[in-house]
Amino acid sequence: MTAAADLIVTNAEVHTLTDPDTVHEAVAVRDGDIVRLGDADELAFLEGVETDVLDCEGRVVLPGFIDAHTHMEQLGQHLVHADLSSADSAESCVDLLRRQAEADPGREHVLGFGYDESSWDGSRTKPLTREELDRVSEERPVVALRVDLHTVSLNTAALEAFADDLPDDDLRYADGEPTGVAVEDAAEAVRSALTAGREEMREVLTAAMERAVELGVTGVHDKVRGSRAPQVYRELAADDALPLRVRIDYWSDHLESLVDVGLPTNAGSDRVRTGAIKSFSDGSFGSRTARVREPYADAETAEEASEDARGQWVVDPDELASVTERASDEAFQICVHAIGDEAIEETLSLLEETPNAATARHRIEHAELVTDDHLERMAEAGIVASMQPNFHRWADEGGLYDQRLGRERRNRTNRLRRVLEADVPLAFGSDCMPLDPLLGIQYAVNAGTEAQRLSVTEALRAYTRGAAYAGFDEDRLGTLEVGKRADLVVLEASPWDHSERIDEIDVATTVVDGEIVFDGHE
Repeated sequence: MTAAADLIVTNAEVHTLTDPDTVHEAVAVRDGDIVRLGDADELAFLEGVETDVLDCEGRVVLPGFIDAHTHMEQLGQHLVHADLSSADSAESCVDLLRRQAEADPGREHVLGFGYDESSWDGSRTKPLTREELDRVSEERPVVALRVDLHTVSLNTAALEAFADDLPDDDLRYADGEPTGVAVEDAAEAVRSALTAGREEMREVLTAAMERAVELGVTGVHDKVRGSRAPQVYRELAADDALPLRVRIDYWSDHLESLVDVGLPTNAGSDRVRTGAIKSFSDGSFGSRTARVREPYADAETAEEASEDARGQWVVDPDELASVTERASDEAFQICVHAIGDEAIEETLSLLEETPNAATARHRIEHAELVTDDHLERMAEAGIVASMQPNFHRWADEGGLYDQRLGRERRNRTNRLRRVLEADVPLAFGSDCMPLDPLLGIQYAVNAGTEAQRLSVTEALRAYTRGAAYAGFDEDRLGTLEVGKRADLVVLEASPWDHSERIDEIDVATTVVDGEIVFDGHE
């Protein structure tokens, strides 16, 4: 006698996202695994007294989204502190930070996350300044983090509070006075100093995960710097309070500790696993620190038009070579942030020569200005392109890419179709700018040039099976097939039928291991 299912998802348009994609009416789940797909009537015999039945009323069901590059602590900080992502001016940021200061008067620092001056009204191209943040408070340290996290803005009190930790080379000055703008190592020093304590980390990660499952995310590859987040993830998993799967990509300064305690790539439990060793080559276009072969188009002074006008190395190439050599010797997967074409060249040259390149699925994170030659070499070496389709938000005429790179290079950024055509494994993530798979898919499907655009199915696959492959999870996640884990998302409308407004589609239900972790109708 066939055992009853624990959950039957029925009356649905179930897309497996296999190749080719197949469509069913129902999915049956037992012990967290998919045990049957087929017509609703065919699966009805699996319904028992204790079977939960999810009637989708014709809605679309997909594999759960996997965000292959995200920062859950930062997402939680957006939710707990001032969210500056909707600000349309410096004054709007100041107003939001003032409200945060008034709402939380007992907190030492006033924090805001996610501002993007390139999207503000007018023609401003400079980050928030010390003088502007001094209008929030002259006594309490005020810190505003730019959307890319490569720039932070500090008021006078914050500059004084962090003075001993800020490398002078990464502070910006005007007329000999600090502007309050800190980039790269200085920005990282501020972020490290503001890392949440144990209890606050639990608060921000819980808030972040609740938000993620609301958006249909069933797994994340979280790029973490400190040790608190991994500890909290494992505590939550032990408490059966982790609503999604977490793959932890550790900063390279954790490498020796991971070797010592025996936590190689893919070690861990069903919910929390060790991922890659994470490092950097360059910065970001928004902060003018991505390393490019030709100077930035908006270099404004003779000083900016010199060496600095091509960006900078966040991790010196020789140091990065040492990291990749040591990590590959220990058989770790390696993921390296590389945005500019020169940074991608340096990174690719190191990764393709590692002894474990053929099996390690090393990753280049972002790969925004990747060339055709780079893609051919990545395909040959099996290196994954871990990209963020939502970065096309900056690719409009007159937008950030136009400002920083000029039109010709703008049209060569984030060429998602060219990646697939070159047979490079493609995984999608958000980088928390913002975390929202359907928004990213909207940008991928409606990007400005043919070389940048994907079909709806291709974009969905990059956020499901592509991300699963990047995390060595293709045998259990990423498609809806018998024997795989029952991680799925139910959408209120079909992205194929609403391809011009995919970002407006709501998530109805999110399921992880056959358990409903978000119900939009409750």
